[in-house]
Amino acid sequence: MAYRFLHTADVHLDSPLKTLALRNPELSDLIGLATRRAFVRTIDLCLEEQIDALVLAGDLYDGDQTSMKTARFLAEQLHRLHVAGIRTFIIRGNHDALSRITSELVMPESVKVFGANAEAVAVDQGAGYFPVAVHGLSFAKPHAPQSLLRHYALPISGAVNIGIMHTSLGGSEKHDLYAPCSVGDLQQSGFQYWALGHIHKRSVVADGSSAIVMAGMPQGRDINEDGPKSVSLVTIADDRSVTVEERHTSVAQFERLVVDVSEASDWNEMVGQVSRQLETLRSTVNTDHLVARIQLHGPTPLAWRIRRDLDLLRTEMETRGAMIGDVWIDKMQTACTEPGMGRGGGALAELSTIIDGDVLTSAAYKQELTAIAEELRGQLPAELRDIFGADEGSFQNLLGGYAREGAAEVVARLHGGQGE
Repeated sequence: MAYRFLHTADVHLDSPLKTLALRNPELSDLIGLATRRAFVRTIDLCLEEQIDALVLAGDLYDGDQTSMKTARFLAEQLHRLHVAGIRTFIIRGNHDALSRITSELVMPESVKVFGANAEAVAVDQGAGYFPVAVHGLSFAKPHAPQSLLRHYALPISGAVNIGIMHTSLGGSEKHDLYAPCSVGDLQQSGFQYWALGHIHKRSVVADGSSAIVMAGMPQGRDINEDGPKSVSLVTIADDRSVTVEERHTSVAQFERLVVDVSEASDWNEMVGQVSRQLETLRSTVNTDHLVARIQLHGPTPLAWRIRRDLDLLRTEMETRGAMIGDVWIDKMQTACTEPGMGRGGGALAELSTIIDGDVLTSAAYKQELTAIAEELRGQLPAELRDIFGADEGSFQNLLGGYAREGAAEVVARLHGGQGE
């Protein structure tokens, strides 16, 4: 008989929202509950498929989580699996290592939370079933700069060996380096399946007899976690072959929509064009809600008005989104340019060139901008300060973007003051 389990990771239950909470409280409420609703869908899927186990490869929480409401919610959902005879295997990731709940919450007997020392749990399936061994190791501290693979036991002979690990593998642009190891090392370990977590984008390396799967996450939380989100349904057949199926679970899906408006002859035509592309995007997204970040680009005589009235355009798109159905606007952006800018475009074009070439690059301007931003950041609650970047490099990149946007806004308003 086959052994079937569901693999997920990086649930980040009740993680605090940052930019959404500041921009749109209603959207913030929707996304704030989405991680829970996606986890309920995951449990529902386990029950519908009548699987043998749920594997959680780290980061159930989002840090120093102290809310016992979160603990009760998790216990209730895992109890549903317990009643159905479905086991749960959990490792702690870098975020869980900070959480008091992970160590204090009393789990159902069917739940195995692996500790800081590697263990191998033998799964007794009874007569007629092949033996299964589940290997796991939790983060003891938030940081794990060295590979953890050497701490895992050797595969148990004759059994199907399933390893659970929280790792950045060889590294990812949007994720810090944690417990690094290579796909090649995992392939040579002798395990039939590696259930990985940490990187929020799903990936699968499989050859039929073994699989290395980065689960991704069941629900995105902001535009940097865009695209469909899912869990993996894994079947290990009697012949030890491995089949991995993706099952979508997200309640709301973030997407970027880039629209070339260079052919629009007037404002109404431009609005209609963006609306049609937003409706087309909605038709391709199979979640309850679509959260879109819209960027307009291309040379157009409307460039200055678009920048000046971007707030009005956002309101227009929010109205269109409500008419389309369950479409939310995360943000409106523009990279539109005035036709002929930089080629004798008049005084404003010359002003833009001076700002870009002299002002924004000057040391004095950067110093003053940094001082203002640091003062503002210091006035924010600690949990919101990452809005200005998590490190010095991202902080300066963000300030540079704000400076360019602000300069373009000033020129747009001057242009509007001249009369269009």
